[in-house]
Amino acid sequence: MSSNQHYTEEVQRVWDALKSLGYSGEIFVSDHTIFTVEDASKAIGVPEEQILKSLIFLVDGEPVLLLMSGPNKVDIKKVRNHLGARKVKMAGAEYIEENFGYKIGGVPPIGYDVKIKTLIDEDVQKYEILWAAAGNDHAFFPVSPDELVRLTEGLVCDLKK
Repeated sequence: MSSNQHYTEEVQRVWDALKSLGYSGEIFVSDHTIFTVEDASKAIGVPEEQILKSLIFLVDGEPVLLLMSGPNKVDIKKVRNHLGARKVKMAGAEYIEENFGYKIGGVPPIGYDVKIKTLIDEDVQKYEILWAAAGNDHAFFPVSPDELVRLTEGLVCDLKK
């Protein structure tokens, strides 16, 4: 893909986490940004549905990672019901960077210092390969839905509006 100018400490953290869990693929780095689903789709050359969005929500004050197929939107009521929660809201960019060290556009599905409860939208199972951010808005890696579940220990459920 590209030079190492976008291979940052955050990307290294994701790579270390992936390797420690037995991931056998690789991280790719592009000169083009993957900041949005549309950007990622163009940079990688795959449909938007195969882009994995990693979103951090605060559920009754605790962070929860929601992994969604690119164009899908989160249904807050479904999240609330799956987790038996009262209050569900998306975490702000500042919260995510301060608590996890990742900026919006590069939030990965793996690579956190603490165990984060993870919910995976069932639509990701429609695709053979998903492309996930790897720590910044230029790095990404391919992962199958089954491996995503294994790596994140996530619960697959219906999360989309």
